[in-house]
Amino acid sequence: MSQTITLYVDGACRGNPGLGGWGAYVITEQGEHKLFGGEPETTNNRMELTAAIEGVSFCPPDAHLIIWTDSNYVKQGITEWIHGWKKKNWKDVKNPDLWQKLDAVCAGRNIEWNWIKGHAGHAGNEMADELANIGADQTALQKKTVQATALQDIKKPEEDWLLDDPFGFDMAEVTEEDNIDLEQPEEVEMIIVEEEVIEVEAAEPESKQPVNNIHPQIVVTEAKLQLQGPRQLILDTETTGFYFQDGDRIIEVGAIEMINRKLTGSSIHIYINPQKPVGDSENIHGISDNFLKDKPLYAEIADTLFDYLKGAEIIAHNATFDMNFLDMEFRRAGLPALSEVCEVTDTLALAKSKHPGQKNSLDALVRRYEIPARDRTFHGALLDAEILSDVYLAMTGGQVSFDIDALSQSENSQNTTNKTRIQIDLPVIYPSEEELNTHETWVKEFEKKHGEPCLFAK
Repeated sequence: MSQTITLYVDGACRGNPGLGGWGAYVITEQGEHKLFGGEPETTNNRMELTAAIEGVSFCPPDAHLIIWTDSNYVKQGITEWIHGWKKKNWKDVKNPDLWQKLDAVCAGRNIEWNWIKGHAGHAGNEMADELANIGADQTALQKKTVQATALQDIKKPEEDWLLDDPFGFDMAEVTEEDNIDLEQPEEVEMIIVEEEVIEVEAAEPESKQPVNNIHPQIVVTEAKLQLQGPRQLILDTETTGFYFQDGDRIIEVGAIEMINRKLTGSSIHIYINPQKPVGDSENIHGISDNFLKDKPLYAEIADTLFDYLKGAEIIAHNATFDMNFLDMEFRRAGLPALSEVCEVTDTLALAKSKHPGQKNSLDALVRRYEIPARDRTFHGALLDAEILSDVYLAMTGGQVSFDIDALSQSENSQNTTNKTRIQIDLPVIYPSEEELNTHETWVKEFEKKHGEPCLFAK
């Protein structure tokens, strides 16, 4: 008679994407087994799937498995959504390699899948979570060991010739030039700057490093207007896709500075190598893999970009999208999340409150506010930031009367008329049966594609 085995599986990720770990707590009739592992660069969903794969693979094929997971993504994916994914040949499915592997290890087995609320004090789930974090810690330690070994191999200690000086060079008489080096460093620096620029830059003291630390491909424009007041930065990003949780990365950042509703002329613009293909997103922004291959990594530009942005009010259209990506990228680089050091204003939310029920894309707002047209065949971060600055000023500007009593009678009449119009009863138009069916189909397709229901279907 086959035995019954209970499994608790869980994944953990620090950064998502970032350092991750997986854990599987296996309880058999003979005892318990604790499995764990990790990856240096992964996502939470991939670790949840890996935990399930490793846990199932560990168990005998004829055992009855009762699996508990706190991931609806795993539970519903393997029991419901996977059938549709197979029919469309895994098109548009995230993590298809792991889903296919999980499907293969589960084939022919007697498995009962269950969902359990995470971090709710259940002993089995807590143990799986602990194992996942052990896996992440172990992976981090292994990564540090490998890096330390590689660094040691690169920087092998060289023999100090001063300890073995058969010719007595270390006893040579100090010359006047040597005395100048010791007593007048500023004059020597001037001479070296004129004659040997490369040597001076290499020998710059640490206190001057930040001046020369700006990557040559970071374009920072100095302000032409010196204004006093809170900084606002109109910002836009371009990315490899829509989902920072599944490994999409930033490929371009553009921001322009505004103080007291005036553009100062200061801006920052950077292209970034995402270390992954841009894919179909090239159709939106026109930035190719070939163009990005020689661009800096985010870690190389993170300090400069963070210093430029921090403390300012960030103004962005659909700011949640940009801030999620920026927070993720800065955390990966070992810096605080940008949202922790900046105030954020979302012009999309502002537009929706001013124009409910209307299209509020950047293009739609450009037409509505009659912003001068620009070529937007492709989206570009700096170009979109410039357009957004015009839209923001138009949306938040307009004439203001400082003398209420000076309002003309015609203006007061117009205000009364407007109020009357707002009070008109609007007809209610109900959707047809065909429209309802189309909506229901869309909701189901969204859930299959993203692994969870959309907000208004929950």
